[in-house]
Amino acid sequence: MKRIHLMGICGTGMASLAGLLSSKGFHITGSDQNVYPPMSDFLESLHIPVLSGYRPENLHPSPDLVIVGNVITRQNPEAVELSRLKLPYLSLPQALGHFAMKGKQSIVISGTHGKTTTSSLASWVLEKAGLDPGFMIGGIPLNFHQNFKSGHGPYFVVEGDEYDTAFFDKGPKFLHYRPWVVILTSIEFDHADIYRDLDHVLASFRKLIDLIPDTGLLIANTDDPRIANELGRARCPVWTYGLSGQPMWGIREIFFDDGSTHLRIAREGREFSALKTPLYGRHNISNLLSTVALASFLALPQDALSQAVASFKSVKRRQEILGEKRGILVVDDFAHHPTAVCETVRAVKERFSERRLVAVFEPRSNSSRRKVFQERYADSFEAADLVMIPEPPLMQKVPPEERFSSRQLIRDLQKKGIAASYFETTDALLNGLLDQAHAGDITLFMSNGGFDNLPGRFLKSL
Repeated sequence: MKRIHLMGICGTGMASLAGLLSSKGFHITGSDQNVYPPMSDFLESLHIPVLSGYRPENLHPSPDLVIVGNVITRQNPEAVELSRLKLPYLSLPQALGHFAMKGKQSIVISGTHGKTTTSSLASWVLEKAGLDPGFMIGGIPLNFHQNFKSGHGPYFVVEGDEYDTAFFDKGPKFLHYRPWVVILTSIEFDHADIYRDLDHVLASFRKLIDLIPDTGLLIANTDDPRIANELGRARCPVWTYGLSGQPMWGIREIFFDDGSTHLRIAREGREFSALKTPLYGRHNISNLLSTVALASFLALPQDALSQAVASFKSVKRRQEILGEKRGILVVDDFAHHPTAVCETVRAVKERFSERRLVAVFEPRSNSSRRKVFQERYADSFEAADLVMIPEPPLMQKVPPEERFSSRQLIRDLQKKGIAASYFETTDALLNGLLDQAHAGDITLFMSNGGFDNLPGRFLKSL
C-alpha cells in the first residue's frame, strides 16, 4: 500500500492523520470544499496536495486506500464513486488505530470542552519527560508546530471526539481508541445535528467509561456534576480533580504575577507541587490539573512536569495572540459552545482587566447555527464591553424552524445592558471594527471555522 486519499482532509483530525501517514512514507492526497488556514497552510507545509471540491475524478487513478472523514455524506460525489469502484476504505478512527496506535497504551482526552489544550499539554509533559509520545490532536500545539507525531515511546495521546465517526458508522470516534487512561473534562449537550439531547450525549460517554480496563485509570473532573454521577460505573480506579469541593487533586493557591499563573497543587489535601504556567483562566487551570494527575499516575519526574508546564505555549487559536497594532491587541480563539464562549471571554477579561474587551463571535458550528443555544448565548458575554456578531454562514443547511438568530442575540444582550452590534456580512463587521476599535482595546475573535480570515484581515488593516 503506497497511496492513500483522504476525503475531508482539511478537518483538524483528518489533516493531522494525513501528516502522520505522510511521515510514515505513504503518498497522501486529499480533497475538501472548506480549504482555509490553519489546516490549509499546515498541509501545504507538508507538501500534501489538496483538491478543492469533491469530484469522482479525484479517485482516478485509484488510490490503494481511502479514508473517509465524517463530513462526507453517502451522497457525496466521491463517496458514490468510492462505492462504484469498490475501493478499500476506513474511517479516521479506524485508520488511526491501524496505522498509529498499535502496540501503544492509549491516553484518551475526552469531554465537551478542553480536549485540545489538555491533549497538547499532556503530550508536551510526556515529551519533556523523554518518553517520545505519539499523539494526534485536533489543533496545532505551538510547542510542536504540528498536531501529530508517531513517537517511539509506549504512549499515544489522542483527542477523543464524541462526534460521529463516518456516514457508515454513526457511533462516536472515541469508542475506537482502546482507552487505557481517560481524562474526562466535561459533559454538556453539544452537536445538536447528531445528538437528540443530553441523555443521548451521556450514553456515549458511558460507553467510553465502560471501555477502560481495570488496569487503566479514569481521571475525572468532579466540578462537573454530570461526570460525578457517572463515576460509579467505572471498573478501573478513578482519580478526581477540580477547583471546588474535595477532589483527590485540587488547588491550594492560585495567583497571577509577572505574566504567569502561579499554582500550589494538592493531592488528597497535602501539598504536591508548586507550578508556574503562562496559561490563564479557570478552564485552563482545570485542564492543567488533570495533566498533573496523569503525570503522577505515570510516575513522571517532578522537574519534567514543572519544566513542561512552565514552557507550554498552548495551541493555535486557543487564546492565541496574533499581534498588536495601534495599541489594539488581537486574540483568536476556537470557542463556539456557550460555555466555552463564556469561559474564554471571562478569562481574557480577567487577564487583561485594564483593557476594553471587544468580543467578536461567529456562530458557525452545527449547534450554534441552531436555536438550541439561543438563550444561553445571551449569558455568555457578560464580561465583554462590546459584542459584535455577524449573520451565521451556511444557514441554508439548517431547517428554518431550527435556525439561530444573531439579531435576536443582539437584542437580548442589549436588554442586559451590554453594547452589541449586528452585521449582515463579515466585510461589514470588519468596517465596524475599524470604525469603533481604539488604542487600549483587546479584540477577541471566536469561531470554530475560518471566519473569512477576519482576525488576520483586521490586524493587517490596523
